[in-house]
Amino acid sequence: MSDLQIEEATLDEAVAELSTLHDWLRWTTSQFASSGIFFGHGTDNAWDEAVSLLLPALSLPVDAPKELMHARLTSTEKNQLAALIAERINDCTPVPYLTNIAWFAGMPFYVDERVLIPRSPFAELIANKFAPWLEQPQSVNRILDLCTGSACIAIALAQAFEDAQVDAVDISYEALEVADININDYLLGERVLPIQSDVFSGVPGQKYDLIVANPPYVDAEDMADLPREFHHEPELGLASGHDGLDVTRTILDEASEHLTDNGLLFVEVGNSMVHMDALYPGAPFEWIEFEQGGLGVFVISKAQLDAYFAK
Repeated sequence: MSDLQIEEATLDEAVAELSTLHDWLRWTTSQFASSGIFFGHGTDNAWDEAVSLLLPALSLPVDAPKELMHARLTSTEKNQLAALIAERINDCTPVPYLTNIAWFAGMPFYVDERVLIPRSPFAELIANKFAPWLEQPQSVNRILDLCTGSACIAIALAQAFEDAQVDAVDISYEALEVADININDYLLGERVLPIQSDVFSGVPGQKYDLIVANPPYVDAEDMADLPREFHHEPELGLASGHDGLDVTRTILDEASEHLTDNGLLFVEVGNSMVHMDALYPGAPFEWIEFEQGGLGVFVISKAQLDAYFAK
């Protein structure tokens, strides 16, 4: 629970006395800053959090022209905003679940509490077409997005590799319903295929030039310490055993069978990277350094997988 619950009388006062969008942005920023809520689902400060909630709630772009800041709001709009602000503070509901909009790789996606809110550093890798590890992007014909969730990574991959087929797999049927919404919104139904699959179980015998995996990777200690906002997200998409690597073990055990001869595997394990050396001593994982922030992503080739696991 946040440190400070917002009272109904405070909300009523705001509805009665605040007139313009600028008034509401300033007041909401103050409320967010003093409430003790956690910023970590697309923003890192109270002002950006207020912008990302209020403007989409009013069907306005987050980069709306400054002239709109002086526009007066109707009573209905003010009451709508007050209800959303109360839910953000009192229930610690992340903004993307209140607006049903999350951004990834510069693109908006529909999200709700059936899927994790996108926040992966994979966006930077996709923008660079996985250079320098992937030497011939034009040769990529088939891509697998493991643990696809909202399908934001799969869709960004399809946009970057315009000739490739992308299989978007997830163990959760509910997540795949959200993935389907986004695939249809981007008119990619012919190239991005949502598949129910427990890791590789739903794609037997299939081989890919590129496998991108963003599995659950939060270890038991971190799960116990997560801010309340994260408990709105499906635990199935976060927790992965004591060391956070239960799903990653399966990926590494089976990935070689599903990679073409020159295939590459990229896996995000976040903070659980600290457990990888003990689990796989001497493994040839290359940990990627990101210019735009983020950590815990490694790359390994089929040849390296075969050599290491044949030992």
